[in-house]
Amino acid sequence: MCNILQVRWTLTPKTSPQPWIACSGCGSPKPFRSSGKIRLNANGKRLDAWLVYKCIDCDKTWNRTLFERRTVQDLGPSTLEALQGSDPEWVRAQEFELDGLKRKAKRVDEPSDVIIRKEAIHAASGWTLLDIEMSAQFPINLRLDRLLASELAISRSRLQALRDGGKLRAHPDRNDLFRHKVKDGLRIILDLSEIADRQAIGEAAANSDHC
Repeated sequence: MCNILQVRWTLTPKTSPQPWIACSGCGSPKPFRSSGKIRLNANGKRLDAWLVYKCIDCDKTWNRTLFERRTVQDLGPSTLEALQGSDPEWVRAQEFELDGLKRKAKRVDEPSDVIIRKEAIHAASGWTLLDIEMSAQFPINLRLDRLLASELAISRSRLQALRDGGKLRAHPDRNDLFRHKVKDGLRIILDLSEIADRQAIGEAAANSDHC
């Protein structure tokens, strides 16, 4: 690793997915945003739970069913505590449970705005290889070429030229790499040994938090 600048980019979506629901207040389908609040209802010894969403225009609510008629024993104490307190981390995991959300709504908007935290893992003096590891807890609705071009401050055509010249590799790799969304665990390795602005690209790659 004597010639590698290794960095990790941790990507966190700013906005959770927004289902389109027929809004009784607006009289037409509208995108709804999560309120971050859980609604619970006890029915004998069983519980029902919903995640409350609000219309982005009129604040009319829609209750997204999380489960019905579950016993307290089935849920476990930690889940029950998270439900009762609308625990933000637990709620956020539900907001990004896209398969379940898409069963409730025919259209779900996935905003592409992200917060990116960059950290240098290893920085060798005189490095020539740039190794970028992507970390994403939730789905990221952002194409890889757009992310790299923005965060490295280079054009997408230049990225493609590096790719065509064998100077940009990925793990895992695929032919249509740039057209796909960023995935957790993806690694991008660039050979910048012949690139005049190598240092500038490296500084952009390892720079601190970027929104």
